[in-house]
Amino acid sequence: MNGATACRPTRGSQYTMMLHTNDYLEYYLTLVGWIINSGVWNMIEDSGLVAAPFAAIIISEWLKARAEGADEGNKGVLSLARVENRFYTAILVIIVCCMPLVTVSIDTLQFDRSRSEQCQYSVPNPADTGWNTSFSTLNGKSAVVPVWWLFVHAMSKAATAASIAAIPCGVDLQQVRMDVNRARINDPLLAQEVADFTNDCYARARAKLFMTQPTLSKDQLNDVNWIGSRFFLQTPGYYDDGFSGFRSHTPRTKWPYDTTRDAGLPQTTGGGGFPTCTQWWSDSSIGLRARLLEQVSPDLLSKLAQWAKFMTQTEVSDSVIRDLVSPRKQKLT
Repeated sequence: MNGATACRPTRGSQYTMMLHTNDYLEYYLTLVGWIINSGVWNMIEDSGLVAAPFAAIIISEWLKARAEGADEGNKGVLSLARVENRFYTAILVIIVCCMPLVTVSIDTLQFDRSRSEQCQYSVPNPADTGWNTSFSTLNGKSAVVPVWWLFVHAMSKAATAASIAAIPCGVDLQQVRMDVNRARINDPLLAQEVADFTNDCYARARAKLFMTQPTLSKDQLNDVNWIGSRFFLQTPGYYDDGFSGFRSHTPRTKWPYDTTRDAGLPQTTGGGGFPTCTQWWSDSSIGLRARLLEQVSPDLLSKLAQWAKFMTQTEVSDSVIRDLVSPRKQKLT
C-alpha cells in the first residue's frame, strides 16, 4: 500500500462533514487515523477481501444444510432464504459501518473553543501552536469515513460537550500567576512611600521583635516577614505606638497635623502631620494599603478570590499586596 493509495478518495465519497475536536492532539490524530483507515479499506477492496464475509455466509449455510435431517423439507430453498437474509444484513453493515462515504480533511476539522469562550479564556487556534508543523503535513490530504463512525463521533462529542458544560468555569491558575508576577507599583511616589514605611515602621518593628523575642506561632513567624504584618498592626507597642517612634518621620499631607498625636514635632507650612504606622498603613482610602490595592487589577483580585475560597477577601488582598511590596518587585520598580 503506497501513499497515493492511502489518500485517494473512495468511489462515491462526494459528501463532506464537519468533525469537532477538543484538543490539539485529537485535532491531528483524527485525520491521521481516518487516512490510515481509508488506505486499509482500499487494500481490502483491491484485494477482493470485501467478498470474504459473503463467502463465509455461503459456506456456513451449506455446512448447516448438510447437518440438517430429511425432515427439514427442501434444504436448497431454506438455505437460499437464509443466505439471502444474511446477505442483506452483511450488505447493510458493510455500507453503514465499513464502506467510506463521507470525505474529511484538515478543512473539515473544527477545534471546539466554545467552552473556553464561555469561561472567557484565550485559547489559540491549532495553527498558532507548536503543532502547526504537524498540521501542515496534512494539507491537501483527505480521508473517507463510514457513516456509522461519523454518527458515533458526533454523539460522543455531544455527550462530552454536555458534560463539560455542566462543570463550573474554573480559574486559569497559570494566567493568574503570570498576572501576579507582572503586577508592579507604577507610581514612583507611591514606591518611595513604601520604602519610607519600610524604614520608619517595619525596620523599627523588626528590631523591637528581635530584642523582646516574644513567642510566636508558625503562622506569626511567616506573618512578620512583610511590612503589612497583622502582628505588628494588632499587637500594642508596635505600629500603634507613635510616641515610641512608630510613625512617619516626615510630614504626610494626607494626614493633617494633630496637636495631640504630633506633640513635640514641627508643624510645617504644608500642614502635613506624622501619622502612626497603623494609621499610615490602614486608614481607609488614604492608607498605604488601600492605595497599593488600587495598583492591582480588580479582575485579578476577583479571580484569586474565586479560586481561594478558603481565604477571606482581606487575606486574598493582603497576599497580593505582600507580593507587590516584596523586595524583588521593589528592585524592578
